[in-house]
Amino acid sequence: MSDDLNDDAGKARLDYPFARGPEPGHTLAVAPGVHWIRMPLPYKPDHINVWALQDGEGWAVVDTGARTDDTALLWQQLLCEAAEGVPLTRVFVTHMHPDHVGMAGWLTRQFDIRLWMTREEYLSCRVLTSDTGREAPQDAIRFYRRAGWGEAALETYRARFGNFGKLIHTLPDSFRRLRDGEEVRIGDRPWRVIMGNGHSPEHACLYCAGLKLLISGDQVLPRISSNVSVHPMEPEADPMADWLASLDKLEREVPDDVLVLPSHHDCFRGLHARIDALRSGQHRSLMRLRQALREPRRVVDVFSALFARPVGEAHVAVLGMATGESLACLNHLVQRGEAVREVDAAGVDWYRLLETPARHRA
Repeated sequence: MSDDLNDDAGKARLDYPFARGPEPGHTLAVAPGVHWIRMPLPYKPDHINVWALQDGEGWAVVDTGARTDDTALLWQQLLCEAAEGVPLTRVFVTHMHPDHVGMAGWLTRQFDIRLWMTREEYLSCRVLTSDTGREAPQDAIRFYRRAGWGEAALETYRARFGNFGKLIHTLPDSFRRLRDGEEVRIGDRPWRVIMGNGHSPEHACLYCAGLKLLISGDQVLPRISSNVSVHPMEPEADPMADWLASLDKLEREVPDDVLVLPSHHDCFRGLHARIDALRSGQHRSLMRLRQALREPRRVVDVFSALFARPVGEAHVAVLGMATGESLACLNHLVQRGEAVREVDAAGVDWYRLLETPARHRA
């Protein structure tokens, strides 16, 4: 799954046409009117790719980087030196995570321009940023206790809660909604919105048939897989089903000859091979999980079946990611009728494989 927890979820033979990405503060042309910009991040992966698209007399940007002093300085440098007085026209954001949306509010206010984003991503971001400075809710504590967390990890979680919004500038109070399947004209070229789910609620990819380009965001990455997690807000969700369906959708709707512009690592060709590798890797993970569930297990007991390195309570951020991803796999098996969840007297969930699987939901 994510590079913090696992080796590549499935290797594919991909073509990387650029020897290296741009240095911070510089741009690299990848197609006519399309420039690659790389911004640093204070966590793994240590960068995000953002994209500048020529838009009439100015430039539209896709994703923005996290809200940090380094990112703000790099944006100022780029806007002063590279743009040469040419304005930004609008800001597109693929999804709500801080490395993608963090500087969107700052850029839209600097240039008095519109934020373009899907509705669920915008509203979800507004909800999560409102937790900044709030005490950890009891529902969340109960969620992690049911997963098998100890008291030390829960106390660290309480102390860290509410940090999501610290890497995000305040969003504008209005936005232009992106809809699945619509064509958005950027400059003289149409880009089609292809919405995906699982990694986030309504992740927007942008596909330009004329340029044979796919801005994939985090939906398809070349060297790591997308984080697919269950969160305390919706503990019975099945994001794994959504993510697998989204991979199938991208394979159907986007031809294999595109150059993929991902949010992390390098541009690549070989979209369908990468999708197949991601899908196959996930199915292998689910098979290992089925084997582990021949005996009842808590969420924290299945980490070794899913992740390439040990996960302990010393690093709560990694523990939280492992818990969310494990629950995505466990909930998927429960929703399919292959496993059952039972609660013990201490309020902790235990999962086991059913000898005769029930008919899974359509």
